[in-house]
Amino acid sequence: MKYKRILLKLSGEALMGERQYGIDPNRLAEYAEDIKTITSKGIEVAIVIGGGNIFRGVAGASKGMDRVQGDHMGMLATVINGLALQGALEDAEIPTRLQTAIKINEVAEPFIRRKAMRHLEKGRVVIFGGGTGNPYFTTDSAAVLRAIEIEADVILKGTRVDGIYNADPEKDTSAVKFNSISFDDVLRKGLKVMDTTAFTLSQENKLPIIVFDMNKKGNLLKVISGENIGTVVNV
Repeated sequence: MKYKRILLKLSGEALMGERQYGIDPNRLAEYAEDIKTITSKGIEVAIVIGGGNIFRGVAGASKGMDRVQGDHMGMLATVINGLALQGALEDAEIPTRLQTAIKINEVAEPFIRRKAMRHLEKGRVVIFGGGTGNPYFTTDSAAVLRAIEIEADVILKGTRVDGIYNADPEKDTSAVKFNSISFDDVLRKGLKVMDTTAFTLSQENKLPIIVFDMNKKGNLLKVISGENIGTVVNV
């Protein structure tokens, strides 16, 4: 395996499956099986999930809601998704811990870096909920921050598309995919990989990002094995 410890970033929308909103149990089960495939090979897995399938603070703010209030609602949405994924992983007999940046002691552990790393060393999948715990920061920023804190080898961003293109492949059939690209080229070309704060933090810490199609069964193992699928963003 090319990587020993990974941070897997999933969007909340990914959990919807074919639904218009909410959580699709079938999609959760598919993700759990893919994750089990790599944990069985000794890979240490941490996960950050968005909350866009339930609520987005930015969307609420655009309609007049207080942004801070909206972002706190979004953080709680990521905890709901984390609980759902935890249930699916445990159904697949994968030991799991949910840690949150906001204290909800009845349902999850508070985020403690050393404890998270110890869980990973013991073979448990650690899900980080609640974003960074601060408004105005996205779950992309949370993913990069947690990846740096736990000393992950790479950030794997699972999306609906199979990599980074020079245009939206779902709208432009002539869009060209990059197999690999540097951080500087992403910024120069104005490509959207993560929000600027998250991307810059990853660049400064020389933490590579791989964008790939998480919805294709077996892709997660292929990425871990070093196969050339998706797009690698590196220094």
